[in-house]
Amino acid sequence: MSGIGPVEPGEDTRVREAPPPRPRGRLARAFARHRRAVLVCGAALLALAGGGYLYASRPQPSPPPPPPYPSQAIDLVYGAPATGSPQPAAGAFTFVVLLSVRSGPPVTVTRLTQPYDGLSVTTSPAAPFQTNSHSARKIIVTLRVTECEKAPRNPGLPFLDVTLRNARAIEAHSFILGTRYARDLSRALEAACGRDSR
Repeated sequence: MSGIGPVEPGEDTRVREAPPPRPRGRLARAFARHRRAVLVCGAALLALAGGGYLYASRPQPSPPPPPPYPSQAIDLVYGAPATGSPQPAAGAFTFVVLLSVRSGPPVTVTRLTQPYDGLSVTTSPAAPFQTNSHSARKIIVTLRVTECEKAPRNPGLPFLDVTLRNARAIEAHSFILGTRYARDLSRALEAACGRDSR
């Protein structure tokens, strides 16, 4: 070959003709007309699905701890024998206890009793009563001797049975009020029943 010019087909070669374009379907024609809108909607759906997945799989905060049991949230402390008017009736011992709620939801005292058959109990305020968190309530307790024979002779560690309720549970709990309470109760029982009646 010599010269300059286009390359010519050689012997026994033919020019291939491109096949005619296939006719497009209705969906392909619609896609071609609305290509931008379809792509924008597809990208928006993909972003929405990805955001939903990320939101659903995000780390969840741990739930708050449950409130304490009512007996773990309060203090019941013996104060002293109650003084002032009105004076307790004969055979009665009136004293003050202080109920304080350290933490958690409010605590309700639903019942306050004592274990001895020969004594009855009344309180002011009368149960049930509620004490809010981080506060204290003064309770005036009156023990009345009903039968000297069934009253304790020498209560070493007398206690009060208190039924408590808060948002978590209802509990019956016994509180030992200490040696001052035991001493004051012994004196009151001795004065009410005398030494010889026992």
